[in-house]
Amino acid sequence: MGRMDWAWKTIIEPFKIKSVEPLGFTTRSERETVLRDGGYNLFNVPADKVLIDLLTDSGTSAMSAEQWAGIMRGDESYAGARSFFRLQEVIRSLTGYREVIPVHQGRAAERILFQIIGGAGKTVIANSHFDTTRANVEVSGAEALDLPVAEAHQIDQPADFKGNMDTLALEAALKERGKDVPVVIMTVTNNSVGGQPVSMHNLREVSEICRHYKIPLLLDCARFAENAYFIKLREPGYAKRPVADIAREMFSYAQGCMMSAKKDALVNMGGFLALNDKELAKKAREVLIVGEGFTTYGGLAGRDLEAMAIGLQEILEEEYLSYRIRSIAYLADGLRRAQVPFIEPPGGHGVYVDAKRMLPHIPPEQYPGQALICELYRTGGIRGVEIGSLMFGRRRDGRFEPAAMELVRLAVPRRVYTQSHIDFVIEVFADLAARAASLRGLRLLEASEHLAHFTARLEPI
Repeated sequence: MGRMDWAWKTIIEPFKIKSVEPLGFTTRSERETVLRDGGYNLFNVPADKVLIDLLTDSGTSAMSAEQWAGIMRGDESYAGARSFFRLQEVIRSLTGYREVIPVHQGRAAERILFQIIGGAGKTVIANSHFDTTRANVEVSGAEALDLPVAEAHQIDQPADFKGNMDTLALEAALKERGKDVPVVIMTVTNNSVGGQPVSMHNLREVSEICRHYKIPLLLDCARFAENAYFIKLREPGYAKRPVADIAREMFSYAQGCMMSAKKDALVNMGGFLALNDKELAKKAREVLIVGEGFTTYGGLAGRDLEAMAIGLQEILEEEYLSYRIRSIAYLADGLRRAQVPFIEPPGGHGVYVDAKRMLPHIPPEQYPGQALICELYRTGGIRGVEIGSLMFGRRRDGRFEPAAMELVRLAVPRRVYTQSHIDFVIEVFADLAARAASLRGLRLLEASEHLAHFTARLEPI
């Protein structure tokens, strides 16, 4: 894509639309029935009953004309497909990691990795684990320890890099239990604390500490390009650097990465594990073959590999990234005008509404975030996701431990919605904010031990 100077306030989409699909218009009474039948869990709502779907930005992107053309070129050979070698070349060029292992999505990479290096007595440290990462760590028997910086939980106080890891806490943890730490994970951007970026300075410091203690550092890089663009915008010394170069520097401080390609690779399915450690990669491929598929397709069709390779290149186009970050800020600006509290500043892939502040009368054990997304759907047919005590709270031996924050994530799919869709979301939230005191909490009826938010059933109190 060619570069151009842009002096206008309006940030236009750097693409044009050539295929559309209908939205799911419903009545309020229909939505009431859908909520009740789904146990007040938005994961149980059929997609054709959703008007604006902000549940996730994972696998929900619109693919480009070049990606669709690549799908037609996909090589469906069982072993050694040329589409794998194209993907491998792109990943090696971007990350510098030599061992490339395709998987069907990010949680498969997590499962494979922690099946090998996890286990009872181990501790996996991260700036913040997201839901599936934490679940795969804990299923292995290991402990998932989060060490975010203090400002990550100062919701209404803006800071440039709230996704950072607390390096003093990291050093203290490694001094105390370094022999039991198989890996340190940096999630870029940091999803659990609002899609907030990690600075290059912090990444470099974490890398130096890990090197000192001889602990490998891996990136959870689902949104690496958005993180790199924030570095370009906010960190001194990077304003004139191409985003691709910034991304390569990020990868240079780690020994490998896990990626759900359903985010910043702009595909509907796919992921990979990329490593420098040949012995670890050998073990990973053995697990891959048993549970995912042969080493050159890893549970994916050749067409998926081809689309992923193209998406990893398209995501680095700076006109796109400028539009992407500005469009999230546009949603945040509208919510701010409507006096809806959210994590400041807005992140790279969505806005995280502070349900605790918006609904202070609903205690954590009545799931204010879940109450808010249910009312959001009931009122406007909009689907979001709770990131609070339903997702991250602990329910053990009759005790309830709430999450650190009660959030509602409005994750915006890439290249899908227009400004009018976002204006509608802002309008509905303004209505909710005006009558927030009337909303009621929810009672949990049932949920699985891990990833409870996917399976939970609730009822209004």
